[in-house]
Amino acid sequence: MEKIAKNGDVLVMNYTGSLQDGTVFDSNVDPRFNHVETFEFKLGAGMVIAGWDEGLVGMKVGEKKTLTIAPEKAYGENGVPGIIPPNSTLIFEVELVNIK
Repeated sequence: MEKIAKNGDVLVMNYTGSLQDGTVFDSNVDPRFNHVETFEFKLGAGMVIAGWDEGLVGMKVGEKKTLTIAPEKAYGENGVPGIIPPNSTLIFEVELVNIK
């Protein structure tokens, strides 16, 4: 039976996040960012930005997806100093590796 992501599931993800100009700001598959291991979190629990909590529901294990996330569903007017400018739309290439 195919596993489909729903709120409360622990998702195991690969991801690369970039700004709209193509600048990569984080990735767990690119060794430049020094954390090449899958990322695990509970879906719908507020552990990640809202754009992930909303955009990953319904994904199937093995599926890849591009999430385009508006600032209000990401880091908003504050951004992340030195990494993500204020009011940035973010692009995430994500892969659902597993559901625990």
